[in-house]
Amino acid sequence: MTAADSPGGLRGKVAIVTGGASGLGRATALALAEAGARVVVADLDAQGGREVAEMIDGHFRACDVSDLDANRALVDFAQEQYGGVDIAFLNAGVATGCGVGDDFDLARYRRAMGANLDGVVFGTHAMLPALRARGGGSIVATASLAGLAAVPLDPLYAANKHAVVGLARSLGPALAPDNVRFNAVCPGFAESRIIDHLRGLLSEQGLPVIPAELVADTVLRIVTGDGTGECWFIQPGRDPEPFRFRNVPGPGKPVGV
Repeated sequence: MTAADSPGGLRGKVAIVTGGASGLGRATALALAEAGARVVVADLDAQGGREVAEMIDGHFRACDVSDLDANRALVDFAQEQYGGVDIAFLNAGVATGCGVGDDFDLARYRRAMGANLDGVVFGTHAMLPALRARGGGSIVATASLAGLAAVPLDPLYAANKHAVVGLARSLGPALAPDNVRFNAVCPGFAESRIIDHLRGLLSEQGLPVIPAELVADTVLRIVTGDGTGECWFIQPGRDPEPFRFRNVPGPGKPVGV
């Protein structure tokens, strides 16, 4: 049974997918369309984005997610084309390309934070009025296993992905009164442009790359489910599921309880 055939099917729903020209965004745009949703594909890659939009009889909109006004214009475009927005997959992201030592590069740092963190914050801010106007909806942001664990080789990427995880955990309950669910997906090394510079190393170490379709299927599970504030990990050989965080000890609370 597909998401389109299930009680929580997506027929009649409108979805926006950022970073939709390739990788996880492309796979999710295709899956959402197959499940019955009408999809707006957003990306800086106009050629790739238009190709995906044509495949699913959707619409393409060029969008720099690090620009707040561009996010607002994207939502306006979706409303003009389809009358509203029900689902947002805030997926656009880039590799950091530098660290905090001698290799620090301010432009690369700003670019990574702009796409990976601002893109989620700005996208959420822009989407909320449209979702509230429909009586609620679902936002899923792409984080990473780098948002759940230490990444000594790329601490800045870990920092912006930890921030996305923190947003998901916090915005889930914060947006619940508006009937807006906010969750994150946290894949390991998944098929996308971000791992292009790591492919040789992954192959040498025998580490499998997660198919983009598995991430897309997980996004659909989240969208058609009822959870909020969850961060779903995705690893080869394991069924994706929400990560179970330990409670932080409070005043007078024994450690580990």
